[in-house]
Amino acid sequence: MKIFVTGGAGFIGGNFVIKQVLQEDNEVLNFDKLTYAGNLDTLKNVVGYPGYRFVQGDICDRRVVNDSINKFQPDVIVHFAAESHVDRSIDGPCEFIQTNIIGTAVLLDEASYYYKTLSNEKKAGFKFLHVSTDEVYGSLNDEGYFTEKTSYDPSSPYSASKASSDHLARAWHRTYGLPVLITNCSNNYGPYQFPEKLIPLMILNCLSEKNLPVYGKGANVRDWLHVEDHCDAIYTVLSKGKLGETYNIGGNNEIKNIDIVKTICQKMDELAPRIGNAQYEDLITYVTDRPGHDFRYAINASKILDDLGWKPQESFTSGIDKTIRWYLDNETWWKAIQDNTYKQERLGVVSE
Repeated sequence: MKIFVTGGAGFIGGNFVIKQVLQEDNEVLNFDKLTYAGNLDTLKNVVGYPGYRFVQGDICDRRVVNDSINKFQPDVIVHFAAESHVDRSIDGPCEFIQTNIIGTAVLLDEASYYYKTLSNEKKAGFKFLHVSTDEVYGSLNDEGYFTEKTSYDPSSPYSASKASSDHLARAWHRTYGLPVLITNCSNNYGPYQFPEKLIPLMILNCLSEKNLPVYGKGANVRDWLHVEDHCDAIYTVLSKGKLGETYNIGGNNEIKNIDIVKTICQKMDELAPRIGNAQYEDLITYVTDRPGHDFRYAINASKILDDLGWKPQESFTSGIDKTIRWYLDNETWWKAIQDNTYKQERLGVVSE
């Protein structure tokens, strides 16, 4: 397959590209703007492979998108490109609206024009897979799960922009006949994740002997999905999914934020102990909660299991161990980010 990937220098997109080139032997064009979170160091292992090429471009730039799609002639398009951090969306919502809404509309439109030019044989296999988040559904209390039929109720500028992009993808399917698939995933973790997100931030703050900031009382609950499982699920949907359908992808790992942080501390005590046998848990600091912080996310992923036969392979216990070891073994990758891009400061604080 020839796969046109947007956002392939990001966290999930980068892991997907690596898997497609090295394991699935597919041909990939990675189209990425290289914002602060885009990192070509993630893709060093695939550079030079005949099945991999890279184009630096913005999905909001219609001319560059059109040129890249038509030159590459993809069999499928997988759309990861997005501004994705809730705290940054609080600081700068308009960037999220521009990329996640306008950019998605441009990409859908150009994909639709391209689709119309294909032969009937190639049309039969063409797909546009839009990768989204469970945050579009809003917040749950202690009970219940998100299903594909859950009403949208986004809380942050980030989740609102992703909700809009989901609606646009459905509209292009229903109005223009573009063969669209949509996935909504739970919280991802694993290798190559930019250290503004909870798990890598806690790991690197431990290594730097910095405070480990926990919002509120740390009682917020998330369903954690290892990124390699997510990439497998996306490829499963791409290969077997029914056009026009949405598939929720979850890890079956509901955990409170404070328990995530304490688990990381305990693993770090084992793998990279502090001087003098001090405990990493002593660095935990409770800070003012994030504005509009959703209490709980939990995905019912029975549809993708029942219809497509996919389920996650990684438990949180095995996944967090692999993740921590990856960051310990890949200091060069994250040190470059610390030196040039992100100092692990808190973002998204709304002043009174």
